[in-house]
Amino acid sequence: MSDARLLLDPIRRLHDRIRDAVVDACIAQSTDALATVDAEEASDTIYRIDRVSEEILIDGLAEVARGNPICLMAEGLSGGSVVLPAGANEGDCEWRILVDPIDGTRGIMYQKRSAWILTGVAPNHGAGTRLSEIEIAVQTEIPLVKQHLCDQLWAVKGEGAHAVRYNRLSRETTPIALRPSRAETIAHGFSSVSRFFPGVRDVLAEIDDEIVRATIGDAPAGKAACFEDQYLSTGGQLYELMAGHDRFIADIRPVVESVRAARGLPPGLCCHPYDLCSMLVAQELGVELTGASGGRLDAPFDLEANVGWVGYANAAIRASVEPALLGALRRRGLLDA
Repeated sequence: MSDARLLLDPIRRLHDRIRDAVVDACIAQSTDALATVDAEEASDTIYRIDRVSEEILIDGLAEVARGNPICLMAEGLSGGSVVLPAGANEGDCEWRILVDPIDGTRGIMYQKRSAWILTGVAPNHGAGTRLSEIEIAVQTEIPLVKQHLCDQLWAVKGEGAHAVRYNRLSRETTPIALRPSRAETIAHGFSSVSRFFPGVRDVLAEIDDEIVRATIGDAPAGKAACFEDQYLSTGGQLYELMAGHDRFIADIRPVVESVRAARGLPPGLCCHPYDLCSMLVAQELGVELTGASGGRLDAPFDLEANVGWVGYANAAIRASVEPALLGALRRRGLLDA
């Protein structure tokens, strides 16, 4: 078997090309044009801006796949997957590559916040391949037009994580050191339960409040006990944990699907495996990631599975917050007692 590390530099260069193309599109086209719905797929809505990266992605990975076929799976890709180079068979592929070409589409197309390019590489075990098998992960920031600095992070399993900062003005790249928070509580820090979309935001907010009361109590009059940040990008959320900006994030949308059903609502939009395909970087930096029920974070290597996840900046934060989170879910009948 060839070394997956041979794919690392080509994927990083491909990320650079996608980043630059999306920024150029944001400069050249209006928000309304980029926000036009291009397709409705099972996993998510595909906007015009999402198409900017697709051609670059396929062309770039076709070059990588010469002499060593790969199976590419990506959000927005026609059919969901393609074997590269053309004419190769899936069974001949040594690697499966899962990509979210733009994670945080809604934020970047309205120029509200950075989006991210996410990629994970795992040995090809066919339909049985799992997120936990990813051996290489890369995530690259797509900055706002008015933002000249942006980061790229990567990791090889068992070898730690690395990061660089790119200056769009000088075109210089410099190493940076990211470090998750070492605080032992969420007091005076950022912690969030994700509630991006209507339907059950009241329940998710109640769980969030209950966690805060159970771990640090109520704030004195006129004060704030802690803060939240609803960053509409899983890659962005992971970055905030890695950079020491956030201490705890829970995206438990799949767990509250039963509440949506009880209210007569259709299934909601949840996190999918491609949103988490760069999670290895966070894990290599020491961020503690779990499933929504506290077990190992894992999922099929596909585009449609609903995934709940929780991130803790360190073991002390996990020890403080996890019992409160799981208790809040159990009391609402959302987890087994």
